Amino acid sequence: MTLQDILLLLGAGFLVANVRTAFDFLRFLKRRSSALLVWLPPKPPYYGMLVAIGVLMGLLIVYNISLSPIRSGRQLFGEAMMFLYYTAAIAMNRAIARGFYADGIWAEGGFMTYRQIGAISWREGKDVTLLLTARMRHFARTLVVPGNLYGAARRLLRDKIEAHDIKFLHTGLDLGLGDGRDKV
Repeated sequence: MTLQDILLLLGAGFLVANVRTAFDFLRFLKRRSSALLVWLPPKPPYYGMLVAIGVLMGLLIVYNISLSPIRSGRQLFGEAMMFLYYTAAIAMNRAIARGFYADGIWAEGGFMTYRQIGAISWREGKDVTLLLTARMRHFARTLVVPGNLYGAARRLLRDKIEAHDIKFLHTGLDLGLGDGRDKV
């Protein structure tokens, strides 16, 4: 496997990540007017290093185009996709406000409508984290809630459960005795 093949493979992976992030960002732009309680996510760990990688990828592309006479399209494709990821996709992902919207919750891993939520739980520690489990598929998402918004988030969840936007069905032995709002 040559360097061009490796860069083509990396480029394909980064292309998927870039398209997914762009799609999420467009969904966010459409949905942001329905925000109920939102906040911007914190910078990811090693954010400075991510920016530095993006700058270095840009310099590498300029070098390869201007100073290197023969470069394959496969190599430039891989480098360009990595450059876009580290410069544009990370910035777009940070611009997506996390939190509660009229039709669902935007968690760290993406958007989940209220009807998709099968179970919720809070994890309190250094950060307050809301755990969301999907009703139909077996996956969970997390949402780190800022401490000053914790009470508002709990009230909002109680209201959504009371309005039957979030329904807890088939979550164990259901004798009809519990109130779904108690799960918040």
